Amino acid sequence: MVGSGFQKWVTALFLAILLMLHSPVPAAQQALLLDILSAVKTGYASMENLHAEFSQRTYVAALKREEKGRGEVFLKKQGGTAMFRFNYTRPKQQIISNGRNVWYYLPENRQVIISDTAKLFSGGNGMALSYLTGLGNLSDDFTIRLSSESPDKKGNYLLELIPKKQNNSVAKLHLSVPAEAVEKARGSKVTEAFFPIASSVLYDQMGNRTTIEYSKIKVNGKLANEKFHFKAPSGVEVINQ
Repeated sequence: MVGSGFQKWVTALFLAILLMLHSPVPAAQQALLLDILSAVKTGYASMENLHAEFSQRTYVAALKREEKGRGEVFLKKQGGTAMFRFNYTRPKQQIISNGRNVWYYLPENRQVIISDTAKLFSGGNGMALSYLTGLGNLSDDFTIRLSSESPDKKGNYLLELIPKKQNNSVAKLHLSVPAEAVEKARGSKVTEAFFPIASSVLYDQMGNRTTIEYSKIKVNGKLANEKFHFKAPSGVEVINQ
């Protein structure tokens, strides 16, 4: 779950909550697609912070095996960046960032790994950092299409994003956007903040895929900055990368 697996997790989550793109589509779908993208943009703009539970399924192609995880995620905008905290209950671990540093705490190993946020998302993973900070603009990097003009059985529209340039972290990304969120954003005024993503599926170039579903979503509650800092417990090995 640490390292490349975490980067895929973050890419999926923050591409989902900060997506703002345009892409050529058939005329019949143009208006609906713009409405869906507007809902994503409006939902993100309405948020100052987020607390949600998540379930995660990762299919590891080389092993032909699926790994499962779950936990809760916290996100808070802070100036031109974002702070985040992932509390995994399965497997037991914590991933925390104050916007400058990232801590990976593995209690069973009695270890915490500290990385610089910018370094962690450099190179091929820069896309994740762009959306984490809210500074990214993927209009030149992705093509996007609407899979269907009708919501699926769960009441969600499905978007498919494909990078225009090869990226090892992202081969394609599927986002499920609730029809309810689209309707909410169609009004002239949005009176209630909302998170407009029900789930995401991230595919990489190796055939792996990570599915994340969100539940019990709370937007703009009280989140102290202290939640996004980490102090290593006594006896825990500290590893700087």
